[in-house]
Amino acid sequence: MDKTFNIAPASSAPLITIAVIGIILVLILGMLIFAGYSSRNMKFVMSDRGLLIKGGIYGRFIPKEEVAVENVKIIDLNIPSEYKPRIRTNGIGLPGYSEGWFRLKNNEKALLFVTSRSSIVYLPTKRNYSVMLSTGNPEEFRQSTEQWE
Repeated sequence: MDKTFNIAPASSAPLITIAVIGIILVLILGMLIFAGYSSRNMKFVMSDRGLLIKGGIYGRFIPKEEVAVENVKIIDLNIPSEYKPRIRTNGIGLPGYSEGWFRLKNNEKALLFVTSRSSIVYLPTKRNYSVMLSTGNPEEFRQSTEQWE
């Protein structure tokens, strides 16, 4: 004669743990999807008031008075230089896309919105950080900052 015995019911702890892990995974997936969307849909709006970075987690408005216009330049991150990002301190680093706060090789703090490493607009600010942007036309963008002088 066979007898079957069921396992003693577990507490709800395993179910709660699985639910929490599931929620965390969904949040991470949502962030990755948003990062992918941002990498293709960021906008940099220049006005007579300053620069508005639209989209992305790190978007913001930078008043023209805070930009050190005389030091704005175009750089190439494929060439070894002091401006090469060294450490990501708070941001997104995906192949072909960097967004967020980084430390540069020269130890400067920088806010990056970079998709192409060959033509980056480098905008130093008067607030102890710089902004590095990939734009479709970096030279035109650089020239547009001259209106703020």
